[in-house]
Amino acid sequence: MSWDPESVQNVLLVRTDRIGDVVLSLPMLPLIKKKFPRARVTVMVRPYTKELVEHHSCVDDIILWDETKGVLPYVSLLKARRFDVVILPYPRFNLALICFLAGIPVRVGTGFRWYSFLFNKRIYEHRKDARRHEVEYNLNLLTTIGIVPDATPVFEFEPDEAAKRTIHSRLQADHVGRFAVLHAGSGGSARDWSVEKFAQLGDVLQNEMGLQVVLTGGPGEKGLVASLAANMSHPPLQYAGIFSLQELAALFRRAEVFIANSTGPLHIASMVGTPVVAFYPPIIQCSPLRWGPYTEKKKVFTADNASCPLCNGGPCTSNVCMDQITVAQVAAAVKELTSGQ
Repeated sequence: MSWDPESVQNVLLVRTDRIGDVVLSLPMLPLIKKKFPRARVTVMVRPYTKELVEHHSCVDDIILWDETKGVLPYVSLLKARRFDVVILPYPRFNLALICFLAGIPVRVGTGFRWYSFLFNKRIYEHRKDARRHEVEYNLNLLTTIGIVPDATPVFEFEPDEAAKRTIHSRLQADHVGRFAVLHAGSGGSARDWSVEKFAQLGDVLQNEMGLQVVLTGGPGEKGLVASLAANMSHPPLQYAGIFSLQELAALFRRAEVFIANSTGPLHIASMVGTPVVAFYPPIIQCSPLRWGPYTEKKKVFTADNASCPLCNGGPCTSNVCMDQITVAQVAAAVKELTSGQ
């Protein structure tokens, strides 16, 4: 198919999945804007991830995705917006069909799905093989429309002033000094380091390293956070489900270190420059090679299921192998990351 990039006036980036997926797509935006400087760039996201893109300098508009509305309302909406190009890093049949039926001339997506005939600019990479990072998979998608990725991906994100004020006031009211954030949930996206291990680590951080402990989690993780707190010898601060994504970013940026399983907030912490410690299961699709924190300030632990009594080197079937990662190992990593801060 032949097309003229100079004629592009409207570009749509569709990323309707979760927090980490949206964060790891942000480096696509400045490259799209650079390639099509006169184009209006719109991002389609779910309502709860809107905060990650609404202040981005390369985003002109946002469409909120609600799967319950079905296909036809979005076909009408996209047709009315007259998009020239749509890019789908997160391929789903209903999304591909919407863009096809809306008549968007250039549709960028994978060549490896049964519905890939709905795309006319295709890339042939299996992401499930985890041979490179999700950021790189996303940027490679842009090569199908003549965009050459820069050497260093750019994550543009700055918590707004209201979020910064909220966090400053809360930390001041709670008399928080130097602190570490522990985020024990993952929303079911990975195998997790146990609550008991997080609690033991929290005691080490507070009793031996002089760091206050702040626990964060999503609205559905308040019980998990309360359980973690109950297992600690000194009560930590529990901030589960009370902050927006902007406010969480402002909180994470003020932390000495952020410690978590593989989850979206981990990528927010990395993006705002906080040192991170992360835990990953021995599952290819969940590999840190693809989903690890995209920062130099990190320590990543991956469980070894070869010595797990349940997995025995086969498919990962439980969280038992995750607990082979010791509290002492993690505490040493925290000390290394926070030395000199």
